[in-house]
Amino acid sequence: MASSFSRFSQTLLLLVVFWGITSSSNAQLSTDYYSESCPNLFSTVKFTVHSAIMKEARMGASLLRLFFHDCFVNGCDGSLLLDDTSSFTGEKNAVPNRNSARGFNVIDDIKSAVENVCPGVVSCADILAIAARDSVKILGGPNWDVKLGRRDARSASQAAANNGIPAPTSNLNRLISRFNALGLSTEDLVALSGAHTIGQARCTSFRARIYNESNIDLSFAKTKQSNCPRSSGSGDNNLSPLDIQTPTYFDNKYFNNLIGKRGLLHSDQELFNGGSTDSIVRAYSKNPSSFSSDFVTAMIKMGDISPLTGSKGEIRKNCRRVN
Repeated sequence: MASSFSRFSQTLLLLVVFWGITSSSNAQLSTDYYSESCPNLFSTVKFTVHSAIMKEARMGASLLRLFFHDCFVNGCDGSLLLDDTSSFTGEKNAVPNRNSARGFNVIDDIKSAVENVCPGVVSCADILAIAARDSVKILGGPNWDVKLGRRDARSASQAAANNGIPAPTSNLNRLISRFNALGLSTEDLVALSGAHTIGQARCTSFRARIYNESNIDLSFAKTKQSNCPRSSGSGDNNLSPLDIQTPTYFDNKYFNNLIGKRGLLHSDQELFNGGSTDSIVRAYSKNPSSFSSDFVTAMIKMGDISPLTGSKGEIRKNCRRVN
């Protein structure tokens, strides 16, 4: 009797251990997640992303930014993509995203194309991750294998978006603490900020810097002032490239700009302003391959932030609304 009970206990223990292992593995993202269920996924996404960037080079930066803003709010779960409804307030109209986040139509196009080749299989959260990688690569940046297997959130939080996405007015301590809270190091912060080697910002994001700050190259400030009037409400949506040297090419020139006090945003210049990150900026300005390598590492780490896996969430049919 005791022997039978012992064997039963051992069997039960093995089942529990096995369940724990499989549950753990289900929660892990992998680069070959869709290799059988959607073998043409990568080529389908890349074709649409490439077409969008050929129409407008800025779109690459916009798609990359969508992935950042998604992951920084309750993890990489596609919550950013949900539209507001009469009974639901999403993240699109949060302060960091309102009149700023863009490229949703391209994500819609990608989702439609992917649904045509493998319906009901690929999440919108994963589409964001792939589109971000493809955008970087198409604009001359590094390539990497994207970890996949995320599922889509059924909810979103405007409050979390307002509080979780660092503002362009953030100081260095605020930036470091926000990144650290998400498991990202100070080096990750600087590397990921290098994404500002592409894209543009609105006048409202840098007006205070070009008129009020002293750690800025004067000729750079005057050039920016010509397209961004001092008075609020005038030219608010006028755009300026984040990298004045190569605004549509992914390289390390952003860091050279910071050393020359030509960071467009206050939060950019904070990375090179006599603080703990100065040495990292200098290193990346001298060694583009080091920046590329660290950027890839940081992007993969960011993509690992709190994904929904297993039976959590859903695979949305339309990225703008829950099923």
